[in-house]
Amino acid sequence: MSGATGRTKSLRSRRVLDPFLHLSTTVVRTPIFPALFLVSAMAVDCANLGFGTHEERHYINANERLAAIKRAQVWRKTNVAAMNIRLGPQGEDAFAPDATVTCKYVKETFAGSSPKFGCTLGDDDQVKVRYGRDNREIFAGVAATRLLWALGFGADALYPVHVICRGCPPALQGEPTATGETRFDFAAIERKMPGRDMEAPSVGPGWGWSELDLVDERAGGAPRAHRDALKLLAVMLQHTDNKPEQQKLLCVDPETPKHKLAACASTFMMIHDVGLTFGTATLMNSQPRSSANLQEWSRTPMWKDAQHCVGNLPPSQSGSLNNPIISEAGRQFLSDLLAQLSDRQIQDLFIAARFGEKPGLNGEGGGSVGDWAAAFKQKREEIAAAKCF
Repeated sequence: MSGATGRTKSLRSRRVLDPFLHLSTTVVRTPIFPALFLVSAMAVDCANLGFGTHEERHYINANERLAAIKRAQVWRKTNVAAMNIRLGPQGEDAFAPDATVTCKYVKETFAGSSPKFGCTLGDDDQVKVRYGRDNREIFAGVAATRLLWALGFGADALYPVHVICRGCPPALQGEPTATGETRFDFAAIERKMPGRDMEAPSVGPGWGWSELDLVDERAGGAPRAHRDALKLLAVMLQHTDNKPEQQKLLCVDPETPKHKLAACASTFMMIHDVGLTFGTATLMNSQPRSSANLQEWSRTPMWKDAQHCVGNLPPSQSGSLNNPIISEAGRQFLSDLLAQLSDRQIQDLFIAARFGEKPGLNGEGGGSVGDWAAAFKQKREEIAAAKCF
């Protein structure tokens, strides 16, 4: 198995824990499990959950998909104040902050325009590596996924690391090492949220934001407060590239057999790709303006119409959410969650994402960690000050 500094345990018997487990600031390896999880806190095999491997995909039909959406959740309770944002989600697949990870290049095609490649850490562990010193989505993606995770909304885990790649082609433009490998100082490895994709080929992948309105609390689905809070958080992040493919409908019940997805008792709607965040929403999803740009993010107000609680998220060419109307219950729910974040946690959000380290970010819409934290708190205050009646 390839070497990796900062890993928690061997990947030969790799297992995954619930994505909402967290650590206290003084405990390094012992996970704390919030009481109200919808998914078993027991560790479950990656193969059983259908991610992290290239096993056969199972599909559902359009009617089964609709039923799964009706009973879906979008949020799970976490102890927000105790979440260790700097470390992020912890499990046997986690990476320590700024770990140096050695892997073997795998030729694989990924969707999206930002730089990424496949790499194996062992026979059963192939990962997606996002990379590039000028790739703003690495930095924004880490910050956005950590925030979603800490507040209790679904997200993949994204770990900021340094990668030493064996066999990487020169076209990737990494830094050659004396031993013939390639080093990427600015990289992030993705670990998918545990669950199994629920896709209907006749509908297409993911879900559009208007489909949140199909969730039915009477059928066991998320209440409107949770759904509107997720919409408002997307506004806060300026999640501009919000096309259906950027969201996922998951079966998060480990007891459901993979060939019986339609019967999944616990379904979850989560945001999958949040690289174009912490900037301002743009029509063409321009990375320089829409990703990790403090100047754009800090001057973009939370509300397009504060009196009527219309969130300020301008439409993008690919998007399925723009300028959403937020209920008072949704505004209050998100405001209460954000209020639980300490100044230390907010600072750690941007430290973990290395916003202060990105080459060229300062002077190109960038700023210090303190500047980013101040902009975050200003947006939190705008949410708290509004009344959506």
